[in-house]
Amino acid sequence: MNDEYSFNIKKERPEDVYEKVSDYFTAKRIEDYSVSKNMQRIQTKITARALELLNIEEKYALILDAGCGPGFASFFIKELGYKVVAFDIISQFLHFYEMKDINPLVADMCSPPFKPDTFNGIISISALQWIYRDISNKIMEYNFIKLIRSFYTILKFNGKIVFQLYPKNFTLMDKMKELINSKTDFIGGFVIDNPNNPKKRKIFLILEKVQ
Repeated sequence: MNDEYSFNIKKERPEDVYEKVSDYFTAKRIEDYSVSKNMQRIQTKITARALELLNIEEKYALILDAGCGPGFASFFIKELGYKVVAFDIISQFLHFYEMKDINPLVADMCSPPFKPDTFNGIISISALQWIYRDISNKIMEYNFIKLIRSFYTILKFNGKIVFQLYPKNFTLMDKMKELINSKTDFIGGFVIDNPNNPKKRKIFLILEKVQ
């Protein structure tokens, strides 16, 4: 992957400070995040782009929202007419709103509790960097491999996954692509929107199950 632009990360991100996502999301942060109109607007906009990349034409497709938080993405998906299942490892998020219509579950992204060939598509917004952010960390590497293999299993043939994530550098992105190519039968890669505008830049990892 060519170094076409700089990431220019000027401050530590939460995932660099806290070992686990549950350590970062205290009760106060969960409340602040869940009631933030700005966060809801951002998440909805990113979800719309993720659905565009997912490109599912089936009217009643079943979509999994992995790492759903308070459900901003899931509610938007539901409003568009899709069937949706949402899960997050932080149970407090799933009780903040009335979420029964998006079938909420408490689960670990690395061990999704679903049968093979269940979902037409999977999206994950702003969660993957908590799973894999350090190429020298073998536990993170193992968890990332476990995640992508599990997602491959629960995805239907010709289904896609769209991860929106915040990687720190190209080295991490290259390593992720290497692991995906060597450990699964997914095809795909990264799509970068607004690559030369750090404030508007969004990075997506798109994977398709073709065999």
